[in-house]
Order: sequence, then C-alpha cells, then structure tokens
Amino acid sequence: MKDKNSKLSTEAYRGVRDFFPADMFIQNYIFSTLKKIVEGYGYLEYNASVLEPADLYKQKSGDEIVNEQTYTFKDRGDREVTLRPEMTPTLARMISAKRRELPLPIRWYSIPNLFRYENPQRGRVREHWQLNVDIFGVKTIEAETEVISVASDIMHAFGLKDTDFEIRLNSRKVINFILNEAFGLNADEAYRVAKLIDRKNKMPAEEFTAEINKIMPDAGNDFLTIINSKNFSDLTENLKGGEALKPVLAEISDLLGNLEKLGITNVIFDQTIMRGFDYYTGIVFEVYDKNPQNKRAVFGGGRYDDLLDIFGSEKIHAVGFGMGDVVLRDLMETYGTLPAYDSGIRVAICLADKSALDFARDLAQKIREAGLKVILDLTDKKLGDQIKAADKAGVPNVICLGQNEVETGKFKIKKLSTGLETEVDEATLVKNLK
Repeated sequence: MKDKNSKLSTEAYRGVRDFFPADMFIQNYIFSTLKKIVEGYGYLEYNASVLEPADLYKQKSGDEIVNEQTYTFKDRGDREVTLRPEMTPTLARMISAKRRELPLPIRWYSIPNLFRYENPQRGRVREHWQLNVDIFGVKTIEAETEVISVASDIMHAFGLKDTDFEIRLNSRKVINFILNEAFGLNADEAYRVAKLIDRKNKMPAEEFTAEINKIMPDAGNDFLTIINSKNFSDLTENLKGGEALKPVLAEISDLLGNLEKLGITNVIFDQTIMRGFDYYTGIVFEVYDKNPQNKRAVFGGGRYDDLLDIFGSEKIHAVGFGMGDVVLRDLMETYGTLPAYDSGIRVAICLADKSALDFARDLAQKIREAGLKVILDLTDKKLGDQIKAADKAGVPNVICLGQNEVETGKFKIKKLSTGLETEVDEATLVKNLK
C-alpha cells in the first residue's frame, strides 16, 4: 500500500497530454478550423460516450486493435467495457439505432477523444482527438469524391499547398481480386499477404520479397510484378482480370477523373494502400505528407458498406475518414503555421489603492458587457508588479485606478508594447479598447 505521506508525481499518465491554456488555444484553433471546413459541406456534428461494450470492436475492428491496443475492463456489473479506440463502430451503432428516422444521405462529423494502448512516439499517443467525417447512403464514387475533397480542403486550411502532400488511393476490391481470384489464396494466406502489403513501405524490399515467396513459393514473382506496379496504368496492364475486374477499374478511373475536375491533381493510385481496419470494402485512401521531416501518411479512410451488418440492419453504403489532432499539430509545426498564442484578454485593470475596487468592478463589468475580455487584479501587489504580471500574461493594455480616477471618472489606457497612454472616460473607453 502506498505511503499516504509520500508525494504524488506531477507527471501525466504516460501517453496522454495536459492542456495548458496555450495548448488549449491551439487545440481550439484546430477544432474550429476543422468544423468550419466540414460544416461548409453540410456535415452535422454528433457525439457519444467514450464507453462502449467490448463486443462492438471484437466484431469488426481487427485483432490487433482489440487484443493489443484497447483499454478494456470489467465494470461492477461484470460487463466487458472498452474505452473507444475509434469512432466508426459507434457511428454505425447510432445510425443503425435510428435508421428509419434518418433521411439519406446522412452527413455527420465528430471530434471525439479516443484511447489506444500504443507505444508513445511522434504522431502517436494513448489518448487523442480525431475528426471523423462520414457520409451514408451514397452508392457511387460521388461519395468518395466529396469526402476526399473535404480532406484536401482541410490540408489547405492548415497551410499546406498541393505540392506539400499527395492523396494515395487504392481499392480493397482490387486487392481481394488479386488475392482470391488471381492467385487463389485461402483465407489464412490472403490475410497474411494483406498484412504484408500493409507493411510493405515500412520494411526492406528484400524482406518483403522473401516473406511473399514463403507464402506463395510458386507464384511469388508474378504477384510481386503486380504489387510493384508503378501506377494505375501499369497495374491494369499487369493484372489480367477479365470482365470481373472491369467495373472496379472503371470506378477508380472515374474517381481520379472526378478529382481532377475539382482541381485536385495531387492524387496517385497506390495498390499497397490497405488501411488497417478489416471493415473497408471498396476505395481506401491516405493523405501523405511529402516533407522530409514528416514523411508519412497523416490520415486516411475509405468505403465501408457492410459495417451495419453486425447490428442486423440493412446495408447502407458509407464512406468516411479520420484525422487525428496530434498529427495536425505536427504538420503545423513542420510547416510553420502554428497560430501565435492570444488569450483574447484585451485589458487588465490594476489598483493603485483598494478604495478604487468597487469602481474597478463596475468598470470591468461594463467592458465585459461590450463583448471584451478583461481581468481585474485582486492581489495586494504593488502597482508596478501588477503591471508586470499583466504583461507576462500577454495582456496588451492596462488601466490603473486610484482615488483620483474614481473622483474624476477619467483614466489612462496604457499600451504595454509601446508605453503609449491614452486618456479616456467611460463613454470612450470601449471604443478605444476595440
């Protein structure tokens, strides 16, 4: 048992973050920017509890997330509960519960906090917030077109140019055809190869080749020719799919054409893009930062038409993506687009003597009623120390009040950055502060 007299650590739990005011300023900037973009496309905000039944993730999220990355525990009723590691299963549950009441298409978004037991590193922590953007009820690639357009607009809103990032897309239908039809792999072999494809760009080429040849000793070279295709045209030449694959390839071609018409030309086809979740059924995509300091996929998503099956609901076509706040902050740091901290407090009222306190309170309230933020120094510090404290807090202006100011109703606004003083009365105070 821990000694009650021992001192507790001031460190946060490993892998989570404390948000001091300057951090909250950036977090709120990120959230408000995201909301402005997605709401411009007509997406509506939703949310839910961080607690979900563990079975929700065992059904569709994938073994790695469920077995290695979730915070799962038994509650007092002996029910297995999980702190949500992702939002899409929760969204599917909510849509399924209200299916008959919701007109299609459904455009929803959320910025929930998520929990995963991961090894903390750059871009990955154990608790983060993630924008989720999803559209339900659109069968065609018009849904992918819109969602990828939203993603592109978000990157621009955070200061990146088209030359700074690229959008890489693939189709699970193509991969499924390659594994199941072209090479006739059984379920276990297909699963192992799919996992290798997902890790392909993170491992040496020789290791990837060796692992493929272990699983496919007679067809490894043919498979490698296909999976190493340089672009979409190269893939279609290498992959002889016959009639079965034509609609899938046409779908990809149409999506690329749609995006180009929207001016989104930094898109490439990449047959190695898998996305980790098992519930994707069609187009998948990732947004990739090309900066050498941060060269990596920063977020992604795709089509998941079958997720509502686990609730016994009829199929609803769906496309969506998730984007984490940690990666967004890393991007802004990399590209020098972090906003300068501003508390928003426009003035501090300092007291030369306590006799002016009631007058100062009334004055502060009038400033607030005009829509401005103001702080009133309530300490017993000397006047000079009060002014220094306001300056350290980043407040741009101070008003110092004593008995003379109370009697005359006139006082001076001092701009701390220049030392310039402007004499005002209550009638002209707010105008001068604004």
